[in-house]
Amino acid sequence: MKFFAHSGNSKVDKSDWQPLAEHSENVARMAAQMASIFGCENAAYAAGLFHDLGKYNPAFQSRLDGANIRVDHSTAGAALLPSLAKGRDHDIAKLIAYVIAGHHAGLPDMTSESGSLSERVKNFKGELDAVWKQELSFDLESLVPSSFKFSETEKRRPFQFSFLTRMIFSCLVDADYKDTEAFYDKLESRRHDREWQPLQKLLPQFTNAFDTKMNSMSKADTKVNLLRTDILHHVRAQAAQKPGLFTLTVPTGGGKTLASLGFALDHAKLHGHDRIIYAIPFTSIIDQTAAIFGDLLGVDHILEHHSAIDNEAIGKSQRRDWRDKLKLAMEDWAAPIVVTTNVQFFESLFASRTSAARKLHNIANSVIILDEAQTIPRNLLSPCMRVLDELAKNYKCSIVLCTATQPATDARNFSIGHPAGLPLEGRELAPDPQRLSNSLRRVIIQKPREMRNDEVLSELQQTSQGLVIVNSRKHALALYQDAKKSGMDGLVHLTTRQCAVDRRKILAEVRTRLENKQYCRVIATSLVEAGVDVDFPRVWRAEAGLDQIAQAAGRCNREGKRPVEESIVTVFQTPDYPPPGEIKALTGDMSRILHKHEADLLSPAAIADYFGEVYWRLGEKGLDAKDILARFKVDRTGTDFSYRKVAEDFRMIESGMVPVIVPMDEKSRAWVAKLGVPEISSGKLARELQTYIVQVPPKARQLLLANGRVKFIAPELREDQFAVLTDPKLYTSELGLLWEDADYLSTEALVN
Repeated sequence: MKFFAHSGNSKVDKSDWQPLAEHSENVARMAAQMASIFGCENAAYAAGLFHDLGKYNPAFQSRLDGANIRVDHSTAGAALLPSLAKGRDHDIAKLIAYVIAGHHAGLPDMTSESGSLSERVKNFKGELDAVWKQELSFDLESLVPSSFKFSETEKRRPFQFSFLTRMIFSCLVDADYKDTEAFYDKLESRRHDREWQPLQKLLPQFTNAFDTKMNSMSKADTKVNLLRTDILHHVRAQAAQKPGLFTLTVPTGGGKTLASLGFALDHAKLHGHDRIIYAIPFTSIIDQTAAIFGDLLGVDHILEHHSAIDNEAIGKSQRRDWRDKLKLAMEDWAAPIVVTTNVQFFESLFASRTSAARKLHNIANSVIILDEAQTIPRNLLSPCMRVLDELAKNYKCSIVLCTATQPATDARNFSIGHPAGLPLEGRELAPDPQRLSNSLRRVIIQKPREMRNDEVLSELQQTSQGLVIVNSRKHALALYQDAKKSGMDGLVHLTTRQCAVDRRKILAEVRTRLENKQYCRVIATSLVEAGVDVDFPRVWRAEAGLDQIAQAAGRCNREGKRPVEESIVTVFQTPDYPPPGEIKALTGDMSRILHKHEADLLSPAAIADYFGEVYWRLGEKGLDAKDILARFKVDRTGTDFSYRKVAEDFRMIESGMVPVIVPMDEKSRAWVAKLGVPEISSGKLARELQTYIVQVPPKARQLLLANGRVKFIAPELREDQFAVLTDPKLYTSELGLLWEDADYLSTEALVN
């Protein structure tokens, strides 16, 4: 009997079917090549060779012939491989068992209520034809990666092993996808037209374009621009340092984005990195950063991967030939430059699903820049730091924690020890952060005091240009509406109630008004803080943590053209709009260090003391609130990894918001009309509609749906994916989506 991996068009002689041994060998070789960058080629080869072992079951061949039966083909290799390896290779083979068992359904848990790896292996009946031993040539020796740096701390090793398994899984899944697609492409005379040029080939072009741009900018003679040039030169001069973990601590407005990109280009050239990954905390500024990089390096070389619509979930019901190059690119991250979100980056590193994990092996040997690193959620800080440490130690990554308020994760700020698995050592790239802080000091921060809306608006009225930042959309809307009633000129409302398309237009208008000295009084939520390039003479910030206040201060006198003593950042308490619980706790942390650093709250010493207070308050439990690290266990009986449970619980954003698409212009309405059209890829639709999304509370969307203001379009693609606003009266560019204005909604219950 001849065994096949995939069926073709011929049902008689099967001349165009793919032989199982051929597919297994192809996947094994490809997976090994992908894993060679981190020294795990032998383990990845074994995973590829054994991943479809269950297809040697005659019942599976009957299924290929058309029999309407279900056959589990993913458990066989997981059950048999460990029994064929010895010594330390046996231990690695048991890790590979997770990989093989999950190559379709996702990485499994070792123990769970149902479908666990242990249960599947226990119930495996071994109904395989013995021919597999002749068709597959295998040598299960040297599976242990010789170049790995296993931790001397026994507590850290389980995570290392679990992550090694995850990376081998990524290689197997990607290789399996690619060989299967290649088979069907040949069978159906198709070809994919998305080919990325290697970063190393593009670097001379990139570096030349970057240098040309920087030389033109360095001619500016303002103090701040000259300092930015000095920072850039100093940072780039560090590029020859050995790969690993770095910090870049530069005050807001000091040119961190371009300095970090310059370092990444030079560092990648000297050390042979395969790509540059730039992770950004907020979708509100990803377009801005991608546009900057696109102008410098060319848009054709940059993959911009948002996370507003779940590209993993869409299109599962589509035929294979509907897959578009964008969806493929977002799955494998093979682009030379990837601009993405922290959500997409970190949640992929802890994902169990195949298409989310497929890209992970391409993160190896990359330069990773984490912009605004202080925004990593503190309840996940320990697992995030642990995975960064592992990428730097064993996967040839260089990582730059890039921020104005370095989150104090290194040993210098934990001299008395810390219970949560920190510190994480990083080499500073900036030239003397304390000196930079002094040189770039451009504002005076006023101590927190209680201010109600009328007091805030009274002070705002006294300046022609000012920015007010509050902690919630509810407060921003109320403050803006009160300001409108007062007849104040130049009012602007900026909030995540508005689509990204409108926010970009609003910010462009704000910059024009500021530059032309026109009235410009902006009332915004915190989305305006991190990375948004605006420069106001006065700023008011509702009380928050010191890191957020520092970001708000970066929008005041950003270019340093005004006297420091006139550039005031007023921090105010909001008795009528209590801050969320986490922000309230952070204000307490700030109050405990205020007396010590009142003269300069933005100094590196103040920031370090502040984060020290935050971390000590949270403790080990608070910095890994979901017990992510504890769910990867190794003992004498073996491993107990909980990949699926961890993936469910590792969420960078706990807001629970859900998307509503707002067809507010001709372009968006045209794309909404194409939802469900078979010839149009849902990946393409998701991409085009991404900037027309407003995230709303789930209860609000449920009521909007119930009352006919929103409806699902093309539910066959994903039931809850494409919810479209059908009542245009609820959205304006000025105020955004007012879900409270539907007559059946309760403002108090639903406004965030």
